[in-house]
Amino acid sequence: MSLVRVALVADTHGFLDARVAALVGSCDIALHGGDIGSAEVLAQLQPRGGRVYAVLGNNDVAHQWPDGQRELLVSIPWEAHVALPGGELVLVHGHRLPAARRHERLRARFPHARAICYGHSHLLADDRDEIPWVLNPGAAGRARTHGGPSCMVLIASESQWQVEQHRFTPGTARRRSAGADNRGTGSVGRRAAGGS
Repeated sequence: MSLVRVALVADTHGFLDARVAALVGSCDIALHGGDIGSAEVLAQLQPRGGRVYAVLGNNDVAHQWPDGQRELLVSIPWEAHVALPGGELVLVHGHRLPAARRHERLRARFPHARAICYGHSHLLADDRDEIPWVLNPGAAGRARTHGGPSCMVLIASESQWQVEQHRFTPGTARRRSAGADNRGTGSVGRRAAGGS
C-alpha cells in the first residue's frame, strides 16, 4: 500500500450528491463523518477498494432514518481510527465539542493522529497549520452546503499527505442512479505537506 486515495465526506442527511459519489469511485477508501441519514447513502459510497468507514452524527437517530434501515445505526460507531500509510486518521462527527476552539479541542483529544476529519458544521475547513491536521469536508448532500456540495480527497503515502478540496455547483446534481451522467462543474484545491 504505497499510495492511498481517501474520500472524505460528511453531512449528507439522506442525500449524496452524484458528483461526490463519482469522485468517491476514484478513491481506495471512503470515510463519512456523520449525519449520514440513510443506509442508501452508505450504499452509494463505492470506493474502488471497497472499504467504507462511517461514524454517527447527532442526526443519525432512529426517528430520522427511514423505516427498515434503523437497525444499521447500532453497528456504526461514534469514532473511527483508520490506519493509513504515514499515520492515523481519526474520524468523528464533532458535535460533542463546542464550536469555539473546536480544532484546538480535537487536537488535544487526538494528539497521536496525523489528521482528524469531522463534520457537523457543514463548513469546508482545511486546517493544516499543525499536526494533527483538522479537516472538515463540508456537506456532501443538499442541506446547508454553503456554496455547493463539497468533499475532500486525502492522498496518503508513507512520506507525504496531500489534500484536495472539491466543491460543486449547487442545485445541478440528481440523485445517483444507474446510467446517470455524474459529471459536473466543480473546483479543486490541492496542498501538500511532507513528513509528520
